[in-house]
Amino acid sequence: MKYFQKGMRIVIASCLLSFSVQAQILSKSWKEVVNTKEGTWFASNEAKDIAQNVLLYQRNIGGWPKNIQMQKKLSNDEKQKLIALKSDPNEITTDNDATFQQLIFLSKIYRQVPEERYEKAFLSGLDYLLEAQYENGGWPQFYPLKKGYYTHITYNDDSMVNILNVLKEIVDKTDCFSIKPSEEIVKRAQKAFDKGIDCIINTQYKQNGVLTGWCAQYDEYTLAPAKARAYELPSLSGKESAQIVLLLMSIENTSKEIINAVDFAVVWFDKAKIKGLREERFYDEKGKINDKKMVSDVNAPDIWARFMELESNTPFFCDRDGIKKGSLAEIGMERRNGYSWYTNEPKEVLAKYEKWKEKYLIADTKTVVKQNKVVAKDEFNVIVAQDGSGDYTSIQEAINNSPAFPYRRVTITVKNGIYNEKVKIHEWNPNISLIGQSKEKTIITYGDYFSKINLGRNSTFYTYTVLVEGADFVAQNLTIKNSSGQVGQAVALALNANSVLISNCIILGNQDTLYATGTNNKQYLKNCYIEGTVDFIFGQATMLFENCILHSLKDSYIAAASTPEGVNYGFVFKNCKLTADVKATEVYLGRPWRIYAKTVFINCEMGKHIKPEGWNDWSKPEAAKTAFYAEYNCSGEGCLAGKRVSWSHQLQKSEAKKYTTENIMGLDFSNKIKDWSLKSK
Repeated sequence: MKYFQKGMRIVIASCLLSFSVQAQILSKSWKEVVNTKEGTWFASNEAKDIAQNVLLYQRNIGGWPKNIQMQKKLSNDEKQKLIALKSDPNEITTDNDATFQQLIFLSKIYRQVPEERYEKAFLSGLDYLLEAQYENGGWPQFYPLKKGYYTHITYNDDSMVNILNVLKEIVDKTDCFSIKPSEEIVKRAQKAFDKGIDCIINTQYKQNGVLTGWCAQYDEYTLAPAKARAYELPSLSGKESAQIVLLLMSIENTSKEIINAVDFAVVWFDKAKIKGLREERFYDEKGKINDKKMVSDVNAPDIWARFMELESNTPFFCDRDGIKKGSLAEIGMERRNGYSWYTNEPKEVLAKYEKWKEKYLIADTKTVVKQNKVVAKDEFNVIVAQDGSGDYTSIQEAINNSPAFPYRRVTITVKNGIYNEKVKIHEWNPNISLIGQSKEKTIITYGDYFSKINLGRNSTFYTYTVLVEGADFVAQNLTIKNSSGQVGQAVALALNANSVLISNCIILGNQDTLYATGTNNKQYLKNCYIEGTVDFIFGQATMLFENCILHSLKDSYIAAASTPEGVNYGFVFKNCKLTADVKATEVYLGRPWRIYAKTVFINCEMGKHIKPEGWNDWSKPEAAKTAFYAEYNCSGEGCLAGKRVSWSHQLQKSEAKKYTTENIMGLDFSNKIKDWSLKSK
């Protein structure tokens, strides 16, 4: 009998111990369970019960929903409901560590209990991550896509970094995960990881041309900073940027682009840090936070704001109304206490940076010297500044040192100043963006003109201040000027390249200000100011001018197209404004440099300086039959449709509808225009 009683005591003690362990586990959060140190506990019945829940919550698509305490016991009814939901792909996400944490847990239990069902679930989850990636390398918050801000590329709460960290362990074939995918899956993971890093590099935000940190969300098409919830406005983030940089620093076979991204991010962290401020929390009787206050403390460690203004790094705070406030105290208690507005995570970056720099950076200087020539440390992101604070003091020097036929875009940022130089974008320098600090104060000027060049009848084409021959060129926030005055033909900007975007620029000259050529070349000017005298916009390229101001300095002709025969569109002006100096009272819309010229004005405002007849045939009577000059829905004192020359056209609405950006510029270039326009903001 006594042996029976002793045995019962052992059984009871064992049951009590088991109950105690289970109670401890059930009292933990799901995150704490996942982070439990690997070991024999993962072979226990408690771990297996939780693993069963993990399998039940996983959908057939491979991922998991978020905010589920997966260690909690499930009733039979709850289990049946989860089984019924298996084929439902909705609400599956990587937000709030969903899917990421489940993969970690499955790996830990598989190491102790190598059952096929755990391996299968893990691989299915990995496949989900690979399938969810955008072609540009980013990941949405929900996949399949959920309408709203959920489609944005999501760095928020380290969602994308978590995914990339999983893929990195797979690609590096570490022992982090006990489940080993096939070589085919490893190759897919490598490709996905590389694309993800490219996305990170391409979304690093620039302030006045200088790389900084990252935002929490980006538009999945344009890669522009994007808004999420009402209080999550486009902004630079100290928190998300820190984990991104730590990921970049962990890459062994690094690249110049990664080194550059880290280097500039660290400079930005130092610039954006907040000193002498400490967060003080207040708790209720249940231990729940009921207030937060920021207090001055000279001994407080550095902190960083979660939300900073894109152009100034100034912290801001929002309630659910989306209105920016200058301090935490200005927003309501619910958002003040229910959100993390500050972070100290960049301190880990700064602590590791010096050792990392010793391994990868050539020198702690802005440039390195090669063969007695100064070369920018990052050849894809270059700064030109006359005061010596950039990589170069000359725009042409920056262009000449740019890589030939680069595999990615080269951005040359030009600080304010008057650059008295003749600039040429060579044919072997495609994919260049020339971005000024401000269009009024970043000025490229030169003074060549026809008789000064004196190279014969074609001297006009050598008079340019800026000549573009490299395709996929972007210019923004610049003044381009031919300073020679009214001395005959003198080109300010010459475009002899395909896929050119000129945005928010001022183009100044007199006769022949803007020359646009190339039979198949497509060129787009938006929000520009262009002034001149005779034929100040001329050439054979297909050009679209949108929201531009065309300013005539004296009685003359605005456009002189030489559109080749058979080309659908020549010069198209949409939503433009035609203005003039007071001495200019008789200005023609255009005349045919060559007889198949095409020029169309749509929705334009025309000043009274425009002559009633509108168009001139340049003493080429055959042009009345071959040229195509038209207008649609224009306004202003110069819009006298009934008095135009008989051989011009007033378009019908159905005809005007054909003049879309896609039709004029082509679909491929139209998509590039959208991308370049938004990315450079």
